[in-house]
Amino acid sequence: MAPYRHLEEYNIEITNEVKEHFANIMSDIGEDVEREGLLKTPERAAKAMLFLTQGYKQNAEEILKGAMFAESYDDMVIIKDIEVYSLCEHHMLPFFGKAHIAYIPNGHIVGLSKIPRVVDVFARRLQVQERLTHDILECINNTLKPKGVAVVIEAAHMCMMMRGVQKQNSVTTTSGFRGQFEKIETRNEFLKLISADLS
Repeated sequence: MAPYRHLEEYNIEITNEVKEHFANIMSDIGEDVEREGLLKTPERAAKAMLFLTQGYKQNAEEILKGAMFAESYDDMVIIKDIEVYSLCEHHMLPFFGKAHIAYIPNGHIVGLSKIPRVVDVFARRLQVQERLTHDILECINNTLKPKGVAVVIEAAHMCMMMRGVQKQNSVTTTSGFRGQFEKIETRNEFLKLISADLS
């Protein structure tokens, strides 16, 4: 049986530069970067950072355009409970939670897996939750040109939980609506559906 290989590819030059920065930071805070447990930490941290910020090298609009199909369906399409992991741009600490997204087609639908991929593209950048919500909303609206789009994100922020006010149970909710979702009855239907347990 072949040994397990985790297939991630990184630019060696950039990885080495980021690795050196992490080693310097660790040394500056008082750690011994030569001790056994930390020997590979700068490289691991560099690769983790490059993975968590890979959205800068991805194009969300192209992802959607690659899976658009002509279709007459014109009722609400909802993808809820999409996992979100991002880094706060103020402290570079994680925030994480769920995104709930809906659109009303206007002649085209998109492959369902592409909506979570769009979330990942924007989440894997240094972000604030407000802009993340807006980026996802505008990308779907401008690319699919649907009759309406709705985005709600609920997230916990480690910058509020580990430092600052240190409130462990706080959750931040942001939302954005375009087109038919600006009508209160359509918006309420969406909010009711994402709150319901349909299982």
